[in-house]
Amino acid sequence: EVQLQASGGGLVQVGGSLRLSCAAPGFLSDNYVIAWFRQAPGKEREAVSCIKPSDASTFYADSVKGRFTISSDTAKDTIYLQMSGLKPVDTAVYYCAAGTLLPVSLWILCKPGGMDHWGKGTQVTVSS
Repeated sequence: EVQLQASGGGLVQVGGSLRLSCAAPGFLSDNYVIAWFRQAPGKEREAVSCIKPSDASTFYADSVKGRFTISSDTAKDTIYLQMSGLKPVDTAVYYCAAGTLLPVSLWILCKPGGMDHWGKGTQVTVSS
């Protein structure tokens, strides 16, 4: 089974930046939406951002708007999440996932239940 693989996590100070990468071979097509989720200890997994590789449209959770940017590189089969202005509340395990593209608004698809394929997470820790 094709797997997604997230990488790039680490320890960063408040206000710092990190770029996460998600290797997603076979998923950067018209048939999928690719997403970043995160899960902090004791909390539910939440959507961070989604992208439709077919037209590069994006969705962001309110908590990360203006600070995070999702992008895709079809030549490398990779999705990126550029994170800046990091805060301690951003501390979590970050996962990338892929779901079947359906004819609904992206914000509706950008939920854990809308994903069919998951990668292992990468830890992001923001220290104050």
